[in-house]
Amino acid sequence: MADIPSPARTSSARLPDGATAATDASRPAFPPFDWRRGLLLPCMTLVAIAVILTGELDMKIASWLYSAGGNEWIYRNGFWTESVIHKAGRLVTYAGVLFLITLVSLGYFVPGVRPRRRSLIWLLIAVVLSTGIVSIVKRYSGLDCPWSISGLGGTRPYITLFDLRPMASGCFPSGHASGGYAWLALYFFCLEAYPRLRWAGFAAGLGLGLIFGVGQQLRGAHFLSHDVVTVLICWTVPALLYMARKSPVPPPSGSILARSAAR
Repeated sequence: MADIPSPARTSSARLPDGATAATDASRPAFPPFDWRRGLLLPCMTLVAIAVILTGELDMKIASWLYSAGGNEWIYRNGFWTESVIHKAGRLVTYAGVLFLITLVSLGYFVPGVRPRRRSLIWLLIAVVLSTGIVSIVKRYSGLDCPWSISGLGGTRPYITLFDLRPMASGCFPSGHASGGYAWLALYFFCLEAYPRLRWAGFAAGLGLGLIFGVGQQLRGAHFLSHDVVTVLICWTVPALLYMARKSPVPPPSGSILARSAAR
């Protein structure tokens, strides 16, 4: 006797070809991300380190670098620190952003890139947003560079993050290092697109940020706490973006979007 199709199988058979695939495609699968260990714990740790550094420890580290150079910032105009890490490094950051924009554009026309277009767009957003937030904070932080501080080659008094000060352009956080640490967002791009490479993406962003950050510290442009806060921003931004995409806020009941989703 031939099998009689059940109602569920019958309704499934009546779906037009590709309907299920289209539904799945509209809801991209996101690999799990533990926000407690992946976001909360790192943020708490970085905040604690920044608080500990701000003040005497920041000055001790900068004073040691300054005195090691014979009471001057010998690497301020050095070939590797100024020409390569600072100037050429800035071009590397710009080139990376332009490369991302190119890939996103190709995603609309090249079939091989199209599956990763959405992930590339969010990577671009994370990089631009991270560096943008650092730049905005730096514009109003009012904290000086080490080379401007009295006793470190400058004339201005040392002001910590917790001291009252005018809201003016300063050196905190580290703008140049953000051009490297912003690529920590590669971890989340790879987590979505190439999960096995997520730690390689993390290492790339961390390594580039360390090169940029240490280079600037050797020049006397930043204290160590400036870089720590930069890492905090550049990790928090892509993590929050990933979490927001993973758990989108449902549309209000009765709205056009809610009625469309129910159909």
